[in-house]
Amino acid sequence: MTDSAPEAAAQAASAQAALADEFKTAFREHPAAVAIIAGQTATGPVGLTASSVSSVAVDPATLSFSVTRATGSAGGLLEAGDITVNLLSLDQETLALDFARSGAPRFTPEQGWEHFPTGEPYLPQARETLRCRIASTVKVGGSTIVLAEVLEVLHGSSTPPLMYQNRRFGRLDASSFDQ
Repeated sequence: MTDSAPEAAAQAASAQAALADEFKTAFREHPAAVAIIAGQTATGPVGLTASSVSSVAVDPATLSFSVTRATGSAGGLLEAGDITVNLLSLDQETLALDFARSGAPRFTPEQGWEHFPTGEPYLPQARETLRCRIASTVKVGGSTIVLAEVLEVLHGSSTPPLMYQNRRFGRLDASSFDQ
């Protein structure tokens, strides 16, 4: 008699790995707007580039985003509590790359950061800046989903939004919406 349990487990693991690859491919092809999420900690400002920002509710105004770990910049944001979500414009690709790479320059004077009176760093030249307070977090696998209540909105640049699709930055073709 053969033991089919290890074989079944191997098949299940293979199927799960295939599903994970298909899931990543599906979302890699799905365009998303780009944001820099920033906060102020006791040791200084922290921030990261995100394409997972989404509106959740209007009353109270709430958005969500996810981080893949609770260490480094992501851990700092979770610790900060009050954060800014800076929705980037097409001309801010270099800034998005800086906040996506470990060890790249961040919060330099050349990047144009300012601070709210309450201390959170923000980009006045972003399309939109949402000052938020983290309301709750939910662990899902190795990621954390963050729900943040919006406290204030600043309108900035009218430049088209910076988009991310298939590991590349780009823009939406606005003419396709003029039908």
